[in-house]
Amino acid sequence: MEIFSQIYESLQYVFVQRAIIAGCFMALGCSFLGIFLVLRRFSLIGDGLAHVSFATVAIALLLQAQPMIVSIPLVAVASLIILSLNEKAKVYGDAAIGLVSSFGIALGVIIASTAGGFNVDLFSYLFGNILSVSSSEVWLTVFISLLVVLVTILFYHDLFAITFDEDYAHVSGIKVKTVNKILILLTSLIVVLGIKIVGTMLVSSLIILPAVSALQIVRSFKSAIALAGIFAVASVIIGIFISYLLNYPSGATIVMVNFIFFIGSFISGSLKK
Repeated sequence: MEIFSQIYESLQYVFVQRAIIAGCFMALGCSFLGIFLVLRRFSLIGDGLAHVSFATVAIALLLQAQPMIVSIPLVAVASLIILSLNEKAKVYGDAAIGLVSSFGIALGVIIASTAGGFNVDLFSYLFGNILSVSSSEVWLTVFISLLVVLVTILFYHDLFAITFDEDYAHVSGIKVKTVNKILILLTSLIVVLGIKIVGTMLVSSLIILPAVSALQIVRSFKSAIALAGIFAVASVIIGIFISYLLNYPSGATIVMVNFIFFIGSFISGSLKK
């Protein structure tokens, strides 16, 4: 009972309320995109763009600007570069991600080491702190997450087609390159949001883990998206409460809860077989 009273007490704090709202909306956005990215074996795009975001945050702090505002356009451009390398330069997806992400992390380290004065702020973005999100960041997260969900729903059939057979989708008249750009740009937006939630080092886990966990249990595409959303939102809420009660790092705690869901899903899926 004492735990429940502490949880109720934590809900009275504005910073906890902000964390839950921002985290839940971002979790929904990640779950909608995660299934498509995982099944296309392009899930590491989140990790690559997260490394790029490390450099964009360094640039923003150097310019004394809002990191998320600066990161959104720059990470979006990086995502298009990765897609362009994959399509035109005949560089396979994982290699293209590696090229751009290694450049991003190197640039971030160089800026941090030469500029000085904001190193502590910069490295705090590596692991995030959802409990410190501001009101403006909450509104931005809600807006972008709803945009991701809405666009995913509007282009659901096209995304579904290119996920399972890109050649067939192209023959069917679907503009594959356009849909790929939409998917990759939405992913870049979600990655930037994840910087403050779990940090650049862990943001890809919010895209991958809920999706992989859901796919262990269900085979229906829509059911997988719905279940991934449930896993993602639940992991955020549980992770926030655990981090508050035990004074654990919020981002890492959310990821660990996600991993526990995966273990449970894997065992459940194995028993069904």
